[in-house]
Amino acid sequence: MKTQRLTWPLFLELIRLPAKAASLLPFLFGVSYAWMRWGQLDWLNTGLYFVGQMSIALFVTGFNNVQDFYKATDAQYRQTQNIIGREHLDPRRILWLMLGFLALACTMGLLLVWRTNLSLLVIGGAAIFVAIFYTYGPVPLSRLPSGELLAGLCEGFGTIFIAVFVNHAPQPVTLAVDWTAFRFGIDMATCLQLLLIALPIVILDGTVMFADNICDLNQDQRNQRFTLPYYLGKDRALRVYPWLPRSAFALIVVGVVLQVLPWPLLATLGLWPLVAKNTRGFQAKQSKAETFNLAIKSLLLVSVAEVLLILLAGVMNF
Repeated sequence: MKTQRLTWPLFLELIRLPAKAASLLPFLFGVSYAWMRWGQLDWLNTGLYFVGQMSIALFVTGFNNVQDFYKATDAQYRQTQNIIGREHLDPRRILWLMLGFLALACTMGLLLVWRTNLSLLVIGGAAIFVAIFYTYGPVPLSRLPSGELLAGLCEGFGTIFIAVFVNHAPQPVTLAVDWTAFRFGIDMATCLQLLLIALPIVILDGTVMFADNICDLNQDQRNQRFTLPYYLGKDRALRVYPWLPRSAFALIVVGVVLQVLPWPLLATLGLWPLVAKNTRGFQAKQSKAETFNLAIKSLLLVSVAEVLLILLAGVMNF
């Protein structure tokens, strides 16, 4: 079969450009928080991490499309819904392109390890492991009921943690190895603080994946992908769904009460009516084309508001 050239519009669809905000906003949140909380900002490290983070985000989406194409057991999905089959793209060329993004991300990561400490090699290695095996291997992580949790933790907490890590001196986790000693240290207070501030984004990011899997439930079953909505059942999944954004907003309040988030972030509560409306819209109809974007809109609304309010708190010295 003759394959088509990968044009720029097709590339943007392949990598699902609007969804890249799920990687960009946690990065901006982490950098802004490091500046606001500790007054630290390393522009070179931030630039290196930005290139690396966006490269791995592009790799994950493109690589997932390749793996979904190869693993699909539903011929109709492969030929009419997966972009590679629908647009007659060469999956091998797409794979090599995605591996190029992975190599770029690894290069940026190694430079950051050199500029910080060895613990980043372990942290980054774990993130890349999830990125590769999310859809690769005999039992991909995306076909397990842990997909939402892994997506939220990696894109939410992982991105925020590393964005702070490369800007925070001393780093919250340290690892040093020489011929005579092995030294490992962790600042538990800082790490727990970062986990708490990241949880609202972690939950909303996982909610996007949860909504995606609810929309694709029938298609996933035909392709032998058994995600969390499969185990919950669609009705129960839809009952769980509205509690995810509720818990995200509750954790913002907890963060402010515990003084790990600045008090201006309470203004995000004003977004609740919009988020609740998006949630009800998705509950009423689960459609990839019509209502799935409501979950993404909720993530964007809250994440953008948090970033802007953290920057405001830093400027005003709250």
